[in-house]
Amino acid sequence: MVITDSIGDLIIRLKNANRVGQESITLPASNLKEAVANALSKAGFVGAVSRKKKNARQLEIVLAYDENKSPKINFVDRVSKPSRRVYQNSGDIKPFKNGFGAIIFSTSKGIMTDKDAKKQKIGGEVLFKIW
Repeated sequence: MVITDSIGDLIIRLKNANRVGQESITLPASNLKEAVANALSKAGFVGAVSRKKKNARQLEIVLAYDENKSPKINFVDRVSKPSRRVYQNSGDIKPFKNGFGAIIFSTSKGIMTDKDAKKQKIGGEVLFKIW
């Protein structure tokens, strides 16, 4: 099976695994997926992110849940797609879902959340929104 949208595949796997209550997911690793997962970890939507020790080509992401076992990821909206890219300037970045959600950007300084991009005054490609 060939996956043409690796970021879309990653976020859908996270959303589906959260809905069924899995503790972690394992998927084929890439530097882009690892950077996105690290940004989500920093934002608090997932737990630890690591490459499997036996096989460095596998990425393991531990999912995060609230105290009452409800998932931290409720909804994901893919903004930029392979067929349509969406960009945003740093001056146009507004708090998403009153700060309870996050927008993940691909910038010239790497993958980061909307809060980090606004703080560094840097815009980029809007990958997806998550809350």
